[in-house]
Amino acid sequence: MLLPTKTGSPELYPYRHGLYFSFFNALNWQVAIGIPTVLFMQHLGADSFQVGLVFAWTFLLTPAQVLATAFLPYLGFKRLTLAGWSARGWCLAVPLGLALLAPTESQPWMIYAVAVAMFIYSLARATGASAMTTWLYQLIPAKIQGQYWSSDQILSAIAVMGSLAVYSLLFALIPIYWAFVVQYAVAIIGAWMAFHYLNKLPDVERPKMLSLEKIVHETPRLIAEPSLFRTYLWLSVALFFTITPIAPFTAYYLKATREMTTAGIMLLTMLTYVGVIAANWLMRSHMDSQGTKPFFKLSYLLFGLIAAGWLFFLNTGGRWHFMLPLLYFLQGAASGCWTSANLNYLAKILPDNERALPVSIHGAVITFLGGCSPVLWGLFLKDADGTAAVNVPVLQIFFVLLLLTTFALFYFVRRLPEKTGPVDPLLQGGWLLRPFRGVGNLISFVERSPAKPESAAPTKPE
Repeated sequence: MLLPTKTGSPELYPYRHGLYFSFFNALNWQVAIGIPTVLFMQHLGADSFQVGLVFAWTFLLTPAQVLATAFLPYLGFKRLTLAGWSARGWCLAVPLGLALLAPTESQPWMIYAVAVAMFIYSLARATGASAMTTWLYQLIPAKIQGQYWSSDQILSAIAVMGSLAVYSLLFALIPIYWAFVVQYAVAIIGAWMAFHYLNKLPDVERPKMLSLEKIVHETPRLIAEPSLFRTYLWLSVALFFTITPIAPFTAYYLKATREMTTAGIMLLTMLTYVGVIAANWLMRSHMDSQGTKPFFKLSYLLFGLIAAGWLFFLNTGGRWHFMLPLLYFLQGAASGCWTSANLNYLAKILPDNERALPVSIHGAVITFLGGCSPVLWGLFLKDADGTAAVNVPVLQIFFVLLLLTTFALFYFVRRLPEKTGPVDPLLQGGWLLRPFRGVGNLISFVERSPAKPESAAPTKPE
């Protein structure tokens, strides 16, 4: 059972509120930082640069997660998490209010208001995420963490797919602004419920003193010093920098240029999550026996097919709509293959006692640099006549570069060494659906003051 009971899952039952949090939290983040807000921005008349910037906030603000750890000795894990999670929910009142206004002609200030609100949302989210993952990892016993995080991911996926299906139905049946009102109202309710259940979990002992010396000293060395980790890091950066703009700009193109219905784009987005789940279902029984490199190659192959498919779609004037469900499904499957293979491969190339910091640096670097890509491409994808549309020739160039990148990565991944046999994967809650959360693990690896070497003793929930 996904929801633990006293009799069915007695060990997991005391931590059930964390799983309830994951479900309701997904009702919030998939609207605020996902395709629903991209579509709302487009409806207000935002151009491609504005859309790319808002979509990228959550990635570009990952450094704030590390800086926010300075508050941990004073607030503790729970209070800092709750502060971030409560503040971000209020930010959605801005798009909700604009949807209630239902303007027949959007004004520029409305677009700027959403952009600022989403910046504050992402900043508050980064603050809360700096403590949340470490808090839960210390709270939940190691022997049930795999079961917990698996349930976390499945519940999040169910919430995302179910809500997107409902929203697509609403956009097809009621006026578009009322559908946006419902969408943001549900997101705000989800934020409140997520805060409510998170607040039911006990805190753990706060760190007495934190030092960023190790992170500051080791990060440049790991990024620049020749090693297998550095080689793999920059291969990952190349992929993330190329694929991050796919989701916002394909949705923006379909809505602004091809005038596809919002309901249709919601359903297509839902297929992405179906692809993620399908890929991981396939991989989990074959990863140990076949290793990670075949799945890296499969991921690059799928991204190459996606690029070729979109190029064909664009070159034929966007008439072959029957291709789109397959392209969106493949996008999720490619991402799912790469993410699981990535966690498994990092576990193989890093020593057990030295994994923590490199893994977090890997997540932070690829997330931040990947987030720069939508902003840069947004500048070039602006339509030449200044309308809220996509410059199709530039979008074609983007997919040509994606195709060339996948060819190069397919070639270079063959040279990566890999240990044979199974290895304990780096199971990080939410990485399959939300790689951003993994950056929060950096706080786990900040050294405590040697003068006070107390270990955290989590309080057991009643």
